[in-house]
Amino acid sequence: MTRDLLGRHRAVLPEWLALYYENPLEITHGEGRHVWDAAGNKYLDFFGGILTTMTAHALPEVAKAVSEQAGRIIHSSTLYLNRPMVELAERIAHVSGIPDARVFFTTSGTEANDTALLLATAYRRSNTILAMRNSYHGRSFSSVGITGNSGWSPTSLSPLQTLYVHGGVRTRGPYAHLDDRDFVAACVDDLRDLLGHTRAPAALIAEPIQGVGGFTSPPDGLYAAFREVLRERDVLWIADEVQTGWGRTGEHFWGWQAHAHNGPPDIVTFAKGIGNGMSVGGVVARAEIMNCLDANSISTFGGTQITMAAALANLNHALEHDLQGNARRVGGLLLERLRAVAAQVPHVREVRGRGLMLGIELTRPGTDEAAPEAAATVLEEARAGGLLIGKGGGHNTSALRVAPPMSLTVAEAEEGAAILERALRSI
Repeated sequence: MTRDLLGRHRAVLPEWLALYYENPLEITHGEGRHVWDAAGNKYLDFFGGILTTMTAHALPEVAKAVSEQAGRIIHSSTLYLNRPMVELAERIAHVSGIPDARVFFTTSGTEANDTALLLATAYRRSNTILAMRNSYHGRSFSSVGITGNSGWSPTSLSPLQTLYVHGGVRTRGPYAHLDDRDFVAACVDDLRDLLGHTRAPAALIAEPIQGVGGFTSPPDGLYAAFREVLRERDVLWIADEVQTGWGRTGEHFWGWQAHAHNGPPDIVTFAKGIGNGMSVGGVVARAEIMNCLDANSISTFGGTQITMAAALANLNHALEHDLQGNARRVGGLLLERLRAVAAQVPHVREVRGRGLMLGIELTRPGTDEAAPEAAATVLEEARAGGLLIGKGGGHNTSALRVAPPMSLTVAEAEEGAAILERALRSI
């Protein structure tokens, strides 16, 4: 049955639409932290549909909210007042940390980043954008144009002039040998030098932890240090929180808060986890930036009643059950366990991350060369053992990505770590 579906998939969908596994998987249903395939096999889910199933599969509160809202009205567009949208916007504005915040809802993280770029370039009257090397910000024409990961940027054409900055990858590149303090200082000096060779950019866009890039991150405080330099030139700071938001990093509710001694970003983008599988994305910005557009706009599908009801129920559940605290506690245990395993596997160069957002970088033993074949092997072996994980990487790196629902239990973390240990030892 799955082979038949694969043939039909290939007959009507693009070749560049990536599929995991030598024999691709059809997931038919899920519950909690587990999913089942069409053959009835059960898997512990450590990837959550690319960090999207934030709380749990088939979360009762979300299912109830969707069902009840669907029985009333599903959609009307933003041309009409929308109570669930207003209620969710109020909640997000409150937790954003941005003063006098305004919220605009989209259908995806790509669209959210597109909107942030529109706002920043319109507000600053500049089409120059600073982005981080190894970054990923979506698949639209403008977001591909600022993506610093060549594996996910299929064209060099862009409506924007993009300049790439050092700092998103701590353990590679020309400053990797420095300690954290000197690393930050070197990146700041590089940024200042770069700004001396260009007209003032509109904004710097950065993921606090680079997602597709393999869960890499700079030392805490880098973006705060960058911001001191950016303020001298009135350059905005956009935090791409599509993967890091809502407490996933454990220590903070937003990833930017690890860099927060001089205040929140000017613009924050979000998506993925807030909808728990529903198509929800959005932008938060202070009013003067959000209101800078001088033309009419609407969103046909951004902020529909049914997606807003789902996201509000999901956010309430995450806050009421302290899933951020759970991500910190269980994620810390999982990180220690994986580092202990990695110390005995020559292919593992680094285990990194925070909370329930962990990366395992693989290289050819004794070198810094990427080992994509090893990553593919571990992915397959983990699946065979009943565990789903992701992969990523950039700058010629190969990384496994581990990001389960934030309600993961200690027992499930131990079970997943044991499966990963066997998969890693298989290489």
